[in-house]
Amino acid sequence: MDGLTPSWPDILAMAQAAETVGFDAVWISDHVGFGDPAGDWTGAWEVWTLLSALAASTERVTLGTYVLCTPFRNPALVAKMAETLDEVSGGRLILGLGAGWNETEFESYGFPFADRFDRFEDSLRIISSMLRTGIADHAGKTAQARHARLAPRGPRPGGLPIMVGAEGPRMLRLTAELADHWNYGLHLAGETAAMLPAVDDACRAAGRDPATLTKSAEALVRVLPPSREEPPEERELRGDPAELASALRKYENLGIDELQIQLRPNNFEGVFAFAAVLEAMRQ
Repeated sequence: MDGLTPSWPDILAMAQAAETVGFDAVWISDHVGFGDPAGDWTGAWEVWTLLSALAASTERVTLGTYVLCTPFRNPALVAKMAETLDEVSGGRLILGLGAGWNETEFESYGFPFADRFDRFEDSLRIISSMLRTGIADHAGKTAQARHARLAPRGPRPGGLPIMVGAEGPRMLRLTAELADHWNYGLHLAGETAAMLPAVDDACRAAGRDPATLTKSAEALVRVLPPSREEPPEERELRGDPAELASALRKYENLGIDELQIQLRPNNFEGVFAFAAVLEAMRQ
């Protein structure tokens, strides 16, 4: 949006355009803002409120958090929120979870940063237990749950899918043990290929068939020419629809199941421009 935070009408229009064009999912990241809170600060809307509104404003697309920062919220309440939103959306939610990385946000809002990976593990154990079994008992270093019940249950009593953004050994271990879906974030196909053996090894160490873990990555795709001559952003893909489709197919050939597409421009026009890439991929 030319450097501005999109308004709700902008976000709604993009999501509904995504349904029209043929996207499978709409993802929203979990940030409060970027920059210097005392100076140059770019704000962001709260993700859960936006997803709740989109659940009532869309019909087909999957809705996901990309990814929810676990230290920001009580984990048992997150499980309750997720089950409720899955009910509202008719079973269309993917709960993406991560440990967070933007230290400025943590400091500005008073969230603890140093132990965020411990908080992530405690949170994931509580959330996954509640979503899978309807109850959690966990005495962790940073979070506890005592007979935390999840009732009523939504449209998927066996639990909605949990996605974890991970690349370090500890996070991969937890993903293999407790998640349904692994995400690598914004990486080129070659970088993703180099990471996949570690993901498969983590699954085998956990006694899990790697094929049972959904795998995804993000691609930065420019679908309209830049307004001025400028070099590509890091990892940005450029080209005509056929060239972009070919670049995205490389992920599929690696065994990646899903791609999150970050558009340039990331606006209403960009969503519709991607339709030509989708058509090229279908062909």
